[in-house]
Parts: sequence; structure tokens; C-alpha cells
Amino acid sequence: MYNHLNGRLIEKTPAYIVIECGGVGYLVNISLHTYSRISDKESLKILTFLQITEDAHTLYGFADEEERKLFRALISVSGIGCNTARMMLSSMNPAQIQECIVSEDAPKLQAIKGIGEKTALRLILELKSKFKKEGVMPTVTSHLKVKDEAMNALLTLGFPKNAVDKTLESILKSGAELSVEEMIRQALKSL
Repeated sequence: MYNHLNGRLIEKTPAYIVIECGGVGYLVNISLHTYSRISDKESLKILTFLQITEDAHTLYGFADEEERKLFRALISVSGIGCNTARMMLSSMNPAQIQECIVSEDAPKLQAIKGIGEKTALRLILELKSKFKKEGVMPTVTSHLKVKDEAMNALLTLGFPKNAVDKTLESILKSGAELSVEEMIRQALKSL
């Protein structure tokens, strides 16, 4: 019913925003992913999804079409409601969720609040082939695997675990796609 809202940002919290359009303030539920992507500028355009139930009409907002498309795919799975899908998008970014599903990483999905073993397996079963058709392919090494391997190597060299963990986290926050060897080299420069 509503594709997007374009108006003045009145309030912004990690759980929702209030956007004024034509004199009407709309409360729009958002994920942490969207929260981090929208700026505090006064003028804002947000993509929406309207959930209509017996007792409420609830708007969900998204910073980009990729996130909204994934949200719609997630709620198409039995057992996943709008709030659970929003929780998933708050726990991981859309690319990470798709990668978990395509690579059949059920334990990582289960780490999200509200996702049990059966739901994680159902997500994988119902969405894996759909995402593969769209071209989502699992990466050979994820950030966590690279970090784990680099940590093991650095611990073997005798560095303290806390220092290694902090250093690797700061390297990962830079956003660069690094191999295990490159990550170890950067960590050695900092340790």
C-alpha cells in the first residue's frame, strides 16, 4: 500500500523513526541496519512495508531496496514474523544473512534471538535455492573464519588473547576484505 515515505525526520531511535509527511507523523519501525544507514538530516526518504493485522497497521522502514527485499523473503517463511525478521536484520546485515542461508550456517542463524534450530533449518530449506538463483554465493572464507584462523596463529606465537582479540576486531572494523595472512601481518604491526 505504501511504497515509501519522503518527509521530515522528527525522531530517530534504534527501534523506530518518526517521519512527518504532509503534516502527518508516521511511526516507522526500523532495524539497526537501517538506523546505521540513515543520517540525521532533516529530509529523509525511507522505503516501507505495511503489515496489517486485526488490531494494528504497522509500518516497517528500510534504508535500501536490498534490505526490504530480504525482509519480504524472510517473512514468507513459516514461523518468521515481521518482528523476528526485523530482529534478524538488526543482528546481521542483509549480505551476512543471505550468506548464512546459502552456506547452510544454521548455528550462526540460531545465535539470533527468536531463531531456534527448526526455524533456522526452515529458513535454509525455503530460501537457499531462491538466493542462489539471485546470484548470492557463499564466500570461501567469512570474516569470522579468517579472524579465528588469525587468532589461533597469533596465540600460537605467544601473544596474549585479549590483545589479539582487540587488534583483530579493529582490523575487521576497517571493512577491508583480508586473507588470513594479510590479517596476521597487520596484527603483527599493531601488537
